[in-house]
Amino acid sequence: MNSTPRGNRLHIAIFGRRNAGKSSLINALTNQEIAVVSSVPGTTTDPVYKAMEILPVGPVIIIDTAGIDDTGYLGELRVQHSRDVMNKADMVLLVIDTGSVITEFEMDIANRCREKKLPLVVILNKIDIQTDRENLQKEAEAKLGVRPVMVSAKTREGISSLKIAIVKNAPPSWDKQSIVGDLLNPADIAVLVVPIDLAAPKGRLILPQVQTLRDILDHDAMGYVVKERELKECLDTLNRKPKIVITDSQAFLKADADTPPEVLLTSFSILFARFKGDLKTLVDGAKAIETLQPGDKVLIAEACTHHRVEDDIGTVKIPRWLRQIVGGQLDFNWSSGGRFPVDLAQYKMVVHCGGCMINRREMLSRLMQVKEAGVPIVNYGVCIAYVHGILRRALSPFPVLQTVLDD
Repeated sequence: MNSTPRGNRLHIAIFGRRNAGKSSLINALTNQEIAVVSSVPGTTTDPVYKAMEILPVGPVIIIDTAGIDDTGYLGELRVQHSRDVMNKADMVLLVIDTGSVITEFEMDIANRCREKKLPLVVILNKIDIQTDRENLQKEAEAKLGVRPVMVSAKTREGISSLKIAIVKNAPPSWDKQSIVGDLLNPADIAVLVVPIDLAAPKGRLILPQVQTLRDILDHDAMGYVVKERELKECLDTLNRKPKIVITDSQAFLKADADTPPEVLLTSFSILFARFKGDLKTLVDGAKAIETLQPGDKVLIAEACTHHRVEDDIGTVKIPRWLRQIVGGQLDFNWSSGGRFPVDLAQYKMVVHCGGCMINRREMLSRLMQVKEAGVPIVNYGVCIAYVHGILRRALSPFPVLQTVLDD
């Protein structure tokens, strides 16, 4: 459980007013003292992420947020950071102190959940100090449209019922996305092309490669892992052709040259574009590369921070390839980590990483933000395949999307 990547966990965000008992509730859910608890309102100032497991949902990320009624200039910033968490959440827990009335703060969170189609679990906390529980429950249901779960984070009463509510309200398809397994039948062969260069971490494979291999094995297919210069020899020695070759995007040209045309070919990044987001939107965005003009502003966004090597893909290679297509200089901006730029309309294009370190909801949220700004977006794999002239080939596992290039 502890080794499950954050991006593959159900993200559960906890909202509520200051001192509603959000941090105490997290401690009750985890049965650990992992969140700072204080009677002083506003103890939690920024979103806090905690990995845990709730059976039978499985691995989750609990996100503790600042009070939605925080005040002052800094308080307003903290509230905005809390609301931004909804872009990453698969589910919201709204905690209400049974000793207080339901206000516009709770109504706002409930309305935002409805707008975003986020599952909402309403929790009436501190029932250990209340006797009129039935009326409190009816009032909350009438105002928020959700029947609340009654709990006491202090005594742990109702925590089992809350876990059941989380299980019942978990999005049924949140963890059902397949990286490549739905393209394979049992006993099919998949060959993974994994360059070992300066960008490769010592002693291990990068996360998308590991997850893809595991997905292959989970679907009872067979996976072969080779370096780019060994691909041809591998294909020649196999007693039957593989169903698919999956390559690192930076080895696209070599993999394309060595892979027979009847064998499906794609990249880890393109698979993750489908796994974490919306591949059609990214293929649509690739066509806008040809419309770029010298001087245009381009955002290159990465969802994580990492050590950059001399010939880094995001800061060196992709900018170089785009400049070659444009025939002049472009104005590149870069963003990395959990914060995504707000003023997206200033850009002519956004080039995003594969998103292996964020969950599907956050990646979809980023795609929607860019689309609302009227800006085309591609990810690394789609962009690299396009600039090398092999995007149609790289979409061979998805023939319907090949037609998008003709629209």
